[in-house]
Amino acid sequence: MKVLIIEDDRTLAKNLKQVLVKAGFAVDTANTRENGLAETEINEYDCIVLDINLPDGSGFDLLDDLRNTGNKTPVIIVTARGQVEDRIKGLNIGADDYVPKPVDSNELIARIRAVIRRNTQSALPVLTIGNLVVKPAQHTATAGKHVLDLTAKEFAVLEYLAQHNGQIITRAMLMEHVWGSDFETFSNVIDVYIRNLRRKLESHTPTGLIKTIRGKGYILGKNEE
Repeated sequence: MKVLIIEDDRTLAKNLKQVLVKAGFAVDTANTRENGLAETEINEYDCIVLDINLPDGSGFDLLDDLRNTGNKTPVIIVTARGQVEDRIKGLNIGADDYVPKPVDSNELIARIRAVIRRNTQSALPVLTIGNLVVKPAQHTATAGKHVLDLTAKEFAVLEYLAQHNGQIITRAMLMEHVWGSDFETFSNVIDVYIRNLRRKLESHTPTGLIKTIRGKGYILGKNEE
């Protein structure tokens, strides 16, 4: 799942990003209203964490622009402005939740997952490939009756492959989706995660469930082409 943090406090944005990445999210950040809007125009996000006090305008205006253009991405306002009238204004404009600063990181993670579950009708279905069942909303994966013990990043890789069952997924696609914009194009990190996933799947799923397509990427399940 991919999150955009729009926050002018660069230290706070960095800290929030580290927490969310550790929890298994891919995260992009923007420090201004203009950059935040630009990110939403070129990327799709599962949730936006939005500050109100931005250097080039109000987060309220940014949210209003998103909703007026038909962007229904769940938005959580995180701000030091905790007055009731501000909360009412944000919710009336179209915010899905409102969290006052200082933010407890575990609470924020729970709220992000909650708004994604509430607001997404088709992006988080149960994904079934043979006896492998991936449940994005619950953040769980089972093979037969066996619950797979996956790290947050392993689950994110498996979820993305399952969402594109039978399609070739390139290394760059995986890196962008799972690790966000801060990734090393030639890193071997993908190889490590694919190898770990295969090891955890091999005793409970058909052999070769995750296939490597030399020079192209990876396929989970059968390639229909």
